[in-house]
Amino acid sequence: MPLNDFIPEDGQRRIAQAITEAERKTSGEICVHVTPSIKETDVMSSAEATFNRLKLYTTARRNAVLIYVAYRDRKLAIVGDKGINDAVHAGFWDDTVGTLVQRMRAGRPVDGLCEAIATVGDRLSEFFPADRNDINELSNEVTFED
Repeated sequence: MPLNDFIPEDGQRRIAQAITEAERKTSGEICVHVTPSIKETDVMSSAEATFNRLKLYTTARRNAVLIYVAYRDRKLAIVGDKGINDAVHAGFWDDTVGTLVQRMRAGRPVDGLCEAIATVGDRLSEFFPADRNDINELSNEVTFED
């Protein structure tokens, strides 16, 4: 199933816009990556490998967050870089993951991703508030692999 079958083009635009809006509150960077299946032994390992492959660790403050979805496997994960992970407790993203799982199960992946992005932006802003000199370091477009 190509990306357009899972998230149509208008949904991809909504997600990119949600990222733009969320990043207005924070110097953090939010990325969404969609794949049919996990590539590693578990979803977190696969998400971390993707985080590294996409070089999301290159932000100045090490405060990028990846929302990773493997739609055929019905798995997802949220991975934060060192800057955010050093600032938050274990399980920090669990509520966001739970809400996203509910929306996915209800057949509303775009709504779920947009809601998760807004929540991630709010939570990032607590530790990395927006800076007037902030630049967008990473693309806001959904990345995808077959």
